[in-house]
Amino acid sequence: MNRAERDELPEPEKDAYDLERRVWHANIGPLKTPQMSAIHEDLWDLVDSNLQDGDKVKGSAAIDAYPGLGKTTAALAFARDYHRREVALHGKYTADGHEHLPVCRIGLGANTTIKGLNQAILEFYGHPGAAGRYSSTTTSQLASQALDCILSCRSRLLVVDDVHFLDVRSRDGLEVSNHLKWLANEFPVTFLFVGVSLRDRGLMSEGMTTKDQAIAQTARRWTRLTLAPFTLSGDVARENWRNLLLAIEKNLVLADLQPGILADELSNYLFARTTGHIGSLMTLINRAAQRAIRRGEENLTKALLDTVKIDDAAEQARQPLQAAIDSGRLTSRPRALRKTAASSQAPA
Repeated sequence: MNRAERDELPEPEKDAYDLERRVWHANIGPLKTPQMSAIHEDLWDLVDSNLQDGDKVKGSAAIDAYPGLGKTTAALAFARDYHRREVALHGKYTADGHEHLPVCRIGLGANTTIKGLNQAILEFYGHPGAAGRYSSTTTSQLASQALDCILSCRSRLLVVDDVHFLDVRSRDGLEVSNHLKWLANEFPVTFLFVGVSLRDRGLMSEGMTTKDQAIAQTARRWTRLTLAPFTLSGDVARENWRNLLLAIEKNLVLADLQPGILADELSNYLFARTTGHIGSLMTLINRAAQRAIRRGEENLTKALLDTVKIDDAAEQARQPLQAAIDSGRLTSRPRALRKTAASSQAPA
């Protein structure tokens, strides 16, 4: 709606419309960035090649990147696409009449045990054993129930988020790591692990101690994938940043939003504010849109964005980037746009 149409609404309908916009802006995406497209291409290669028989080793994937780069978003977007493809190919139900769930997604927590891992799997499938209401159920029985769910629902992709919580130097962490490897070996499931600094935390390292030797196979079986922040190093990188801003702008529902304001007027500013991290950028845009609606400004401006606070890491890195942009040593504008701007300003 334009401003006049919104203002003509009765107050309850106006509030409902603004609520819809708040929810919409909080859930923009996922946006198909070059980084996400590259990750998905690699994941399709891995998943589609993992059709080995049960006695053959299947590879796993690990998305390993710093916070704020869209690891979980990329993983879940791929999981959604994989789920849709498999359901389209094989139907909503298995041959035995079970619900067909191609993807299982779980998240690890601190001090995760094998029992906790199996309960997380059961919780995803809605199995009554997940609640721990049967205190006599052993860890091995929970494992059997979890595997029965995976097989019965024909799950072929198991996404394990926050795997950095897994401490392979502890007894429980080592047991969980071995259990995951056993699952990958024995069942037709591809694992997709998601976490922060997995290599640095020892999850992929080849060790020499007795304890490390038990996880040494991981480095050979995990394909490490990573996501990089946006940069301004070259025209291709600048075009990618501009395309991201244009895609975000298309999703904004603000009555007075000026076309091109993000990609043209605010491009340098937004890069300096977020250091090219898509997580910080989406947080800034979301919060600014909420404030623009609440204030009745219905637009994004530098003055409004300056009032919005985001993560401390982005704020701390802002000043050096802004100084480089102000001095002309750094720019987000592709060369073609700079030439167009210069020619339009030249005297006739």
